[in-house]
Amino acid sequence: MRKRLTLVLGGVRAGKSIYAQNLATRGERVLFLATAQPGDTEMEARIRAHQQSRPADWDTLEEPIDPVGALVPALKHYDTVLLDCLTMWVSNLLLASRDGGSADMDIAAKVHSLLELYEAHEVSLVVVSNEVGLGLVSATELGRLYADWLGRANQIMASRADEVYFVAAGLPLKLKDLASAGEARQATDDSSRKLGERGPTLSSP
Repeated sequence: MRKRLTLVLGGVRAGKSIYAQNLATRGERVLFLATAQPGDTEMEARIRAHQQSRPADWDTLEEPIDPVGALVPALKHYDTVLLDCLTMWVSNLLLASRDGGSADMDIAAKVHSLLELYEAHEVSLVVVSNEVGLGLVSATELGRLYADWLGRANQIMASRADEVYFVAAGLPLKLKDLASAGEARQATDDSSRKLGERGPTLSSP
């Protein structure tokens, strides 16, 4: 199976994690890379629910800050890695740094490092992330910085992904196909407009 990079986006409780798990079952040896940290009892319950929803033959690796470093020795044992999620990874990096300028560069560099690791190995990668750009702008500086950084991380990942899905109410939209169709339609419209501007071509009898 040819390796693929897939990004699965969506809002909270949109069904993106379940959809990503279904995509990851394409692989025979799957590693679930978890970035969430159990900060309270409610989060602990969420993590347990996620664990119980995974196939029993998958392995789990928990790394909230440095998933790239954690993956290096593990990749040789798997053909598919499911990272759930980019959202929590960016949040963990932000809270660990708090310095806007350096955190901005650091997060982008870390996302690029993950992509470089993917490019260097024959392993498919499925990445789950939240789309936070559809709601209200946060009232706090930290919230606004988080939305900026996660949005940038999503764009970096999407630009390199073979497939990008947006999941809403459990239903996936394949964004890259929609974008390609839109670009093709725009190119056709541009060509038609230019032809119209030139006017009809007359030929001699």
